[in-house]
Amino acid sequence: MQQAKRIVYYDDELNNEFSGSKVKSKTIGSNYKYISKNPIYKFFSFIAYRLIATPIAFMYKWCKSVRFENKQVLKKCKGKGYFVYANHTNRASDVLSPHLISFPTKTYTVVASENMNIPGIWGATKMLGALPLPNTLEGSRNFVNALEKRVVQGYPVLIYPEAHIWPYYTGVRPFKSTAFRYPVKFQDPSYCYTTTYQKNGNKKKPKIVIYVDGPFYPNKSLDLKEQQEDLRNRIYNCMLERSKNSNFEMIKYVKRGEN
Repeated sequence: MQQAKRIVYYDDELNNEFSGSKVKSKTIGSNYKYISKNPIYKFFSFIAYRLIATPIAFMYKWCKSVRFENKQVLKKCKGKGYFVYANHTNRASDVLSPHLISFPTKTYTVVASENMNIPGIWGATKMLGALPLPNTLEGSRNFVNALEKRVVQGYPVLIYPEAHIWPYYTGVRPFKSTAFRYPVKFQDPSYCYTTTYQKNGNKKKPKIVIYVDGPFYPNKSLDLKEQQEDLRNRIYNCMLERSKNSNFEMIKYVKRGEN
């Protein structure tokens, strides 16, 4: 592993955030419309996703030396919807790469409510496929219904179970099994995308290699709670194994109190 250029100290792997974002949470309640039937909205959503975001994603892939490995496994669920779990280590790549991995199918992404409170771009964020987590009980039913509808329509739904961004982190942080209740509830397949950072010749920054694995199915021989935990463990262990391919450490994360 190449020596890190800087050190970041953390206290809590589950809750510390290093994205630098300080946007306040937005209320996502029963009045939030996850799916719009307005034809004008649909038209501009198509423009934003296909004619703006997707070309930018292809340019980013070329400029930043992004590579996808094992993407052919997605063919096993061709034409079907599924859930995707990914590590959260790069603000730009985590937004743009899913456009390319699932291309030409649109990817919908579960995001924190803060993403819908960024002045000037919250509308575009929604058009690009953001599905904000509800922070009220009244909004939960609409959120779950939106997830189910998008998967039934044949779209992938992307979830970052680590929840918080740790830029250039080369491992996979522990995450809870709660994010896995959706594929268990709907009995849908899941995949995982594992972002790794690898040496890029003599360049000062690494190339990004993303590994695609799956599909993973809920184990129907278990009860619902056990299915959720089992699915989480299988996907987490797969991502952990893939993360070992990282050999370029831009930032070293050290827990306070450890030598």
